[in-house]
Amino acid sequence: MVVPVFDEEGNVAALAREIARAFDGRPYEMIFVDDASRDGTLEALKALKSELPQLRVLSHQKNAGQSRALRTGAEAARGQVLVTLDGDGQNDPADAPALVERLKAGGPSLGLVGGLRLRRQDSWSKRIGSRIGNGVRRRLLRDDAIDTGCGLKAMWRSAYLRFPYFDHMHRFLPALAKREGLKTDFVEVRHRPRASGQSKYTNWRRLKASLGDLVGVVWLLGRARLPGQVNEP
Repeated sequence: MVVPVFDEEGNVAALAREIARAFDGRPYEMIFVDDASRDGTLEALKALKSELPQLRVLSHQKNAGQSRALRTGAEAARGQVLVTLDGDGQNDPADAPALVERLKAGGPSLGLVGGLRLRRQDSWSKRIGSRIGNGVRRRLLRDDAIDTGCGLKAMWRSAYLRFPYFDHMHRFLPALAKREGLKTDFVEVRHRPRASGQSKYTNWRRLKASLGDLVGVVWLLGRARLPGQVNEP
Protein backbone atom coordinates (compact mmCIF):
# COMPACT_ATOMS: atom_id res chain seq x y z
CA MET A 1 0.00 0.00 0.00
CA VAL A 2 1.28 3.48 -0.92
CA VAL A 3 0.16 6.44 1.19
CA PRO A 4 1.25 9.97 0.18
CA VAL A 5 1.22 12.39 3.11
CA PHE A 6 1.76 16.11 3.54
CA ASP A 7 1.31 17.76 6.94
CA GLU A 8 -0.65 14.83 8.40
CA GLU A 9 1.14 14.52 11.76
CA GLY A 10 -2.13 13.91 13.58
CA ASN A 11 -3.32 11.14 11.26
CA VAL A 12 -0.39 8.94 10.24
CA ALA A 13 0.01 6.81 13.39
CA ALA A 14 -3.64 5.77 13.60
CA LEU A 15 -3.79 5.19 9.84
CA ALA A 16 -0.68 3.02 9.77
CA ARG A 17 -2.03 0.87 12.60
CA GLU A 18 -5.35 0.51 10.77
CA ILE A 19 -3.53 -0.66 7.64
CA ALA A 20 -1.65 -3.23 9.69
CA ARG A 21 -4.92 -4.58 11.11
CA ALA A 22 -6.60 -4.63 7.69
CA PHE A 23 -3.83 -6.75 6.12
CA ASP A 24 -2.98 -8.88 9.14
CA GLY A 25 -2.30 -12.44 7.96
CA ARG A 26 -1.62 -11.36 4.37
CA PRO A 27 1.76 -10.56 2.78
CA TYR A 28 1.99 -6.79 2.37
CA GLU A 29 4.08 -3.69 2.83
CA MET A 30 2.96 -0.14 3.50
CA ILE A 31 4.96 2.72 2.05
CA PHE A 32 4.31 6.18 3.44
CA VAL A 33 5.78 8.90 1.24
CA ASP A 34 6.24 12.17 3.11
CA ASP A 35 6.06 15.02 0.59
CA ALA A 36 8.31 17.45 2.48
CA SER A 37 5.85 18.04 5.33
CA ARG A 38 6.30 21.18 7.41
CA ASP A 39 5.08 19.61 10.66
CA GLY A 40 6.12 16.47 12.54
CA THR A 41 4.72 13.96 10.02
CA LEU A 42 8.09 12.45 9.12
CA GLU A 43 9.16 12.12 12.75
CA ALA A 44 5.84 10.48 13.66
CA LEU A 45 6.33 7.93 10.87
CA LYS A 46 9.91 7.15 11.87
CA ALA A 47 8.77 6.51 15.44
CA LEU A 48 6.38 3.80 14.16
CA LYS A 49 8.98 1.70 12.36
CA SER A 50 9.94 -0.39 15.38
CA GLU A 51 6.27 -1.11 16.10
CA LEU A 52 5.25 -1.88 12.49
CA PRO A 53 7.92 -3.91 10.65
CA GLN A 54 5.98 -3.72 7.36
CA LEU A 55 6.23 0.07 7.37
CA ARG A 56 8.61 1.78 4.94
CA VAL A 57 9.07 5.54 5.07
CA LEU A 58 10.24 7.56 2.08
CA SER A 59 10.61 11.33 2.12
CA HIS A 60 10.89 14.02 -0.52
CA GLN A 61 13.43 16.79 -0.07
CA LYS A 62 11.05 19.20 -1.82
CA ASN A 63 7.25 19.23 -2.00
CA ALA A 64 6.32 17.72 -5.35
CA GLY A 65 2.61 16.97 -5.03
CA GLN A 66 0.41 13.94 -4.48
CA SER A 67 0.94 12.38 -7.90
CA ARG A 68 4.73 12.46 -7.58
CA ALA A 69 4.52 10.99 -4.08
CA LEU A 70 2.39 8.14 -5.43
CA ARG A 71 4.90 7.60 -8.21
CA THR A 72 7.79 7.53 -5.74
CA GLY A 73 6.02 4.89 -3.68
CA ALA A 74 5.01 2.81 -6.70
CA GLU A 75 8.55 2.73 -8.04
CA ALA A 76 9.84 1.57 -4.64
CA ALA A 77 7.10 -1.04 -4.10
CA ARG A 78 8.04 -4.72 -4.27
CA GLY A 79 4.61 -6.33 -4.75
CA GLN A 80 2.62 -6.95 -7.93
CA VAL A 81 -0.51 -5.22 -6.63
CA LEU A 82 -0.44 -1.52 -5.83
CA VAL A 83 -3.00 -0.11 -3.40
CA THR A 84 -3.21 3.65 -2.95
CA LEU A 85 -4.72 5.46 0.01
CA ASP A 86 -4.96 9.14 0.93
CA GLY A 87 -3.20 10.14 4.14
CA ASP A 88 -6.13 12.05 5.64
CA GLY A 89 -7.73 8.94 7.16
CA GLN A 90 -11.12 9.51 5.53
CA ASN A 91 -11.02 6.15 3.76
CA ASP A 92 -11.14 3.05 5.94
CA PRO A 93 -8.16 0.75 5.20
CA ALA A 94 -10.39 -2.20 6.15
CA ASP A 95 -12.04 -1.77 2.73
CA ALA A 96 -8.75 -2.24 0.85
CA PRO A 97 -8.56 -6.08 0.82
CA ALA A 98 -11.92 -6.25 -1.02
CA LEU A 99 -10.50 -4.10 -3.81
CA VAL A 100 -7.43 -6.33 -4.04
CA GLU A 101 -9.58 -9.46 -4.27
CA ARG A 102 -11.73 -7.90 -7.01
CA LEU A 103 -8.58 -6.95 -8.95
CA LYS A 104 -7.10 -10.44 -8.71
CA ALA A 105 -10.40 -12.05 -9.72
CA GLY A 106 -10.47 -9.88 -12.85
CA GLY A 107 -7.04 -10.98 -14.04
CA PRO A 108 -4.53 -8.90 -16.03
CA SER A 109 -7.19 -7.33 -18.28
CA LEU A 110 -8.69 -5.56 -15.25
CA GLY A 111 -6.23 -2.75 -14.68
CA LEU A 112 -7.82 -0.80 -11.85
CA VAL A 113 -10.43 -1.20 -9.11
CA GLY A 114 -11.47 2.10 -7.54
CA GLY A 115 -13.35 2.91 -4.39
CA LEU A 116 -16.83 4.41 -4.66
CA ARG A 117 -17.46 6.49 -1.55
CA LEU A 118 -20.80 6.01 0.18
CA ARG A 119 -22.33 8.81 2.28
CA ARG A 120 -19.38 11.15 1.91
CA GLN A 121 -18.44 12.93 5.12
CA ASP A 122 -17.41 16.18 3.45
CA SER A 123 -18.93 19.64 3.36
CA TRP A 124 -21.94 20.32 1.14
CA SER A 125 -19.89 22.57 -1.16
CA LYS A 126 -17.18 19.95 -1.56
CA ARG A 127 -19.70 17.22 -2.42
CA ILE A 128 -21.41 19.44 -5.02
CA GLY A 129 -18.10 20.51 -6.52
CA SER A 130 -16.99 16.90 -6.77
CA ARG A 131 -20.27 15.83 -8.39
CA ILE A 132 -20.01 18.55 -11.04
CA GLY A 133 -16.34 17.83 -11.68
CA ASN A 134 -16.92 14.10 -12.00
CA GLY A 135 -19.78 14.69 -14.43
CA VAL A 136 -17.73 16.97 -16.70
CA ARG A 137 -14.73 14.67 -16.57
CA ARG A 138 -16.79 11.56 -17.32
CA ARG A 139 -18.47 13.23 -20.31
CA LEU A 140 -15.17 14.38 -21.81
CA LEU A 141 -13.02 11.33 -21.03
CA ARG A 142 -15.67 8.59 -21.19
CA ASP A 143 -13.88 6.72 -18.42
CA ASP A 144 -17.07 5.43 -16.71
CA ALA A 145 -15.68 6.58 -13.35
CA ILE A 146 -18.35 7.85 -10.96
CA ASP A 147 -15.92 8.77 -8.17
CA THR A 148 -12.39 9.23 -9.47
CA GLY A 149 -11.54 11.39 -6.44
CA CYS A 150 -11.54 8.47 -4.02
CA GLY A 151 -7.94 7.86 -3.01
CA LEU A 152 -8.50 4.16 -2.31
CA LYS A 153 -7.63 2.21 -5.46
CA ALA A 154 -6.05 -1.14 -6.35
CA MET A 155 -3.99 -1.60 -9.53
CA TRP A 156 -1.47 -3.93 -11.02
CA ARG A 157 1.83 -2.17 -10.39
CA SER A 158 3.09 -3.05 -13.86
CA ALA A 159 0.01 -1.39 -15.38
CA TYR A 160 0.34 1.75 -13.26
CA LEU A 161 3.97 2.21 -14.28
CA ARG A 162 2.88 2.21 -17.93
CA PHE A 163 0.71 5.27 -17.40
CA PRO A 164 2.26 8.55 -18.60
CA TYR A 165 3.31 10.60 -15.60
CA PHE A 166 2.20 14.21 -15.12
CA ASP A 167 1.31 16.34 -12.12
CA HIS A 168 -2.25 15.61 -10.87
CA MET A 169 -2.39 12.32 -12.77
CA HIS A 170 -3.85 10.65 -9.67
CA ARG A 171 -7.20 12.28 -10.55
CA PHE A 172 -7.30 10.55 -13.93
CA LEU A 173 -6.18 6.98 -13.24
CA PRO A 174 -9.35 5.28 -14.60
CA ALA A 175 -9.00 7.17 -17.89
CA LEU A 176 -5.30 6.34 -18.10
CA ALA A 177 -6.07 2.65 -17.49
CA LYS A 178 -8.59 2.65 -20.32
CA ARG A 179 -6.01 4.40 -22.52
CA GLU A 180 -3.88 1.27 -22.12
CA GLY A 181 -6.78 -0.95 -23.14
CA LEU A 182 -7.48 -2.08 -19.58
CA LYS A 183 -10.83 -2.50 -17.87
CA THR A 184 -11.84 -0.70 -14.69
CA ASP A 185 -14.24 -1.62 -11.91
CA PHE A 186 -15.51 0.02 -8.72
CA VAL A 187 -16.33 -1.22 -5.22
CA GLU A 188 -18.37 0.66 -2.63
CA VAL A 189 -16.28 1.83 0.32
CA ARG A 190 -16.90 3.74 3.52
CA HIS A 191 -16.02 7.39 4.07
CA ARG A 192 -15.24 9.12 7.35
CA PRO A 193 -14.82 12.68 8.63
CA ARG A 194 -11.31 13.99 9.03
CA ALA A 195 -10.00 13.28 12.52
CA SER A 196 -7.16 15.80 12.36
CA GLY A 197 -5.70 18.49 10.14
CA GLN A 198 -7.20 20.30 7.18
CA SER A 199 -7.87 19.45 3.54
CA LYS A 200 -5.21 20.68 1.11
CA TYR A 201 -7.79 21.30 -1.62
CA THR A 202 -10.61 23.75 -2.22
CA ASN A 203 -13.15 23.76 -5.06
CA TRP A 204 -11.45 26.79 -6.62
CA ARG A 205 -8.00 25.23 -6.52
CA ARG A 206 -9.33 21.98 -7.98
CA LEU A 207 -11.13 23.85 -10.76
CA LYS A 208 -8.06 25.82 -11.82
CA ALA A 209 -5.89 22.70 -11.92
CA SER A 210 -8.50 20.43 -13.49
CA LEU A 211 -9.31 22.58 -16.52
CA GLY A 212 -5.78 22.45 -17.88
CA ASP A 213 -5.37 18.81 -16.88
CA LEU A 214 -8.58 17.82 -18.70
CA VAL A 215 -7.34 19.35 -21.93
CA GLY A 216 -4.07 17.48 -21.60
CA VAL A 217 -5.70 14.14 -20.80
CA VAL A 218 -8.11 14.49 -23.73
CA TRP A 219 -5.03 15.00 -25.92
CA LEU A 220 -3.31 11.96 -24.39
CA LEU A 221 -6.34 9.76 -25.00
CA GLY A 222 -6.53 10.91 -28.60
CA ARG A 223 -2.86 10.07 -29.18
CA ALA A 224 -3.08 6.50 -27.86
CA ARG A 225 -2.73 3.77 -30.49
CA LEU A 226 -3.28 0.21 -29.30
CA PRO A 227 -1.84 -2.73 -31.25
CA GLY A 228 -4.48 -5.27 -30.25
CA GLN A 229 -3.15 -8.75 -29.44
CA VAL A 230 0.63 -9.07 -29.58
CA ASN A 231 1.86 -12.37 -31.05
CA GLU A 232 5.31 -13.94 -31.17
CA PRO A 233 5.45 -16.51 -34.02
